[in-house]
Amino acid sequence: MLTDLRDQAVRASRSVALHIAEGRARGGGAAKNHYRMALGSAAETCAALDLARVDGAADLQDKLRRISAMLRCMAR
Repeated sequence: MLTDLRDQAVRASRSVALHIAEGRARGGGAAKNHYRMALGSAAETCAALDLARVDGAADLQDKLRRISAMLRCMAR
């Protein structure tokens, strides 16, 4: 079960980076939509780290919260 959560955290974190990249490539209104999806993936990553009890999760979650704050600004 914990392995599944760790795998989900990895997939969600990759999704953050991929949505940011796609949003940057598309620009305009489409970019904002991708930034919002990246924001959701960042939240999912935080939750998965909480549930999986990953070592160093608190530091990773702090970084994800900072990224989320930037994404909120970019999605406006």
